[in-house]
Amino acid sequence: MTQPAQPCLAVGRRRTGRPCAATSVGIAERFVGTLRRECLDHLLIYGERHLRTVLAEYERHFNDHRPHQGGSLHPPMHDPGKVIDMTARIRHRRTVTGLISEYYRAA
Repeated sequence: MTQPAQPCLAVGRRRTGRPCAATSVGIAERFVGTLRRECLDHLLIYGERHLRTVLAEYERHFNDHRPHQGGSLHPPMHDPGKVIDMTARIRHRRTVTGLISEYYRAA
């Protein structure tokens, strides 16, 4: 049974086309909450350009490095066929303007 079509809010505008999936709003709200708690609550954003830079860095971290519960604690861009050299040195990288630390094995 399908839900009746309801308009979605997207960047302050009402959208009336295809109806939103029931879970898409919850997923978006969860991501915005995570973004706020892990990133935006700890930074002083001083302009649109700075905000765009921070969001781009956090997006890269979120998709490439941060583990996700739904993916068996692997990042979404995880390659299960990639061989990891367990004897390689562990490297440290600061991201999102120094707020988040990422650790990886050097190649």
